[in-house]
Amino acid sequence: MRLAKYLAHCGVASRRGAEQMIGHGVVSVGGERVTDPARDVHAKSGVTVNGLAVLPEPHEVWALHKPLNVTSTAREPGRRRAVTDLVSSERRLYPVGRLDADSTGLILLTNDGELANRLTHPRYGVAKTYRARVRRPVTEEQLRRLREGVKLDDGPTSPAEAHRGGEREIELTISEGRNRQVRRMVEKVGNQVAELSRVRFASLELGDLPIGEARQLNRSEIKRLWKDAGPS
Repeated sequence: MRLAKYLAHCGVASRRGAEQMIGHGVVSVGGERVTDPARDVHAKSGVTVNGLAVLPEPHEVWALHKPLNVTSTAREPGRRRAVTDLVSSERRLYPVGRLDADSTGLILLTNDGELANRLTHPRYGVAKTYRARVRRPVTEEQLRRLREGVKLDDGPTSPAEAHRGGEREIELTISEGRNRQVRRMVEKVGNQVAELSRVRFASLELGDLPIGEARQLNRSEIKRLWKDAGPS
């Protein structure tokens, strides 16, 4: 197995995160520092990160209803809590993608770096659905522009699924993951997000999971997530 994939499989980081760690020179194999992410390794190769042994561990995937002012990081150096603080697991979990501190809703956490990579890499286009409460009444023109895609500072977006959930509510489904994308899209069409919550990630729905609570996904749910990510 390639080194980057091995690290992701062991729950150290996502595939891309593992490649960055290898590039920074903190990964060794058999006592030798390695900077090639394609190096072939296995459980008995003596892989370490910052001097600590890395061995495979059972994979877990959790769904969390993220509250406000909780960061989508594995560790939070400041005063705010991180999403990993809200999950009762002994595994080295980290969030799958991000959800802004001022947004709420469904976020996944796992120690399966390969699954995390598949769910977040742009090439797989995994859909995510958000419910936004906006400052002004939603117009048909705004919905039309969102459905066609809008031009942001970092390039045009793909067409979105956009529906009116109420006079001042939009339900938006996108398959991209740019920084604060939903907020910027809504602002671009002439409105402003007051509250934002993610209610669906791929086939997984937030449902009635209480805010601040987490639950571990079962095998069938994880299998569906792999299917959502499409063929490798």
